[in-house]
Amino acid sequence: MSFLSLGLKPEIQQALAEIGYVTPTPVQKAVIPLIKAGKDVLANAETGTGKTAAFGLPLLEVLKPELRHTQALILAPTRELGQQIAQQIQLFAKYTSTIRIVVVYGGASIVEQMRALKNTPHIIIATPGRLMDLMSRKALSITNISHVILDEADEMLNMGFKEDIDEILSHTPEDKVTWLFSATMPKDIRRIVSKYMPEAAEIAVNKGGEMN
Repeated sequence: MSFLSLGLKPEIQQALAEIGYVTPTPVQKAVIPLIKAGKDVLANAETGTGKTAAFGLPLLEVLKPELRHTQALILAPTRELGQQIAQQIQLFAKYTSTIRIVVVYGGASIVEQMRALKNTPHIIIATPGRLMDLMSRKALSITNISHVILDEADEMLNMGFKEDIDEILSHTPEDKVTWLFSATMPKDIRRIVSKYMPEAAEIAVNKGGEMN
């Protein structure tokens, strides 16, 4: 199977060819068709399995650049992962209409981040704690978003963000689409799935790329 067979937009195919992406990884093969079909997805996948492309590519398919509001929220446990996700999505979006992405995280100027958010990005990538700070200052709105992605969800819970994630999700629309990626499946992950995405399609892939 090639990326061509996944039916992605020609502009995205062009960007993938330029960066040398030819054959999707198992998690990409499994997740992208489910996401393109509009389903909530629970993916049990470790770092290094190609998760960012699994959600980043179909996200670019559904975003509407002409709309002047934030359409997608990506939660990540660390600044480094958030920046990495943004860099990859920007590579994938090289030939598409302008997609505005803002990454917000602790340890950096919240004033500068508030200024960046005034340009109303299509995608906000955030660590949970900093997102809560910005929400409390009314610096952004997530009440209109259509897509929520939780990347390395188990790591966010391990870092003590359980209550923050619940609070953040409670401010999002009920009809949003949710994609959750986690290397492990502790009971708190299952609780999130049960509460916010009970009809999610579930896939599992290990580090070696084998589907479980």
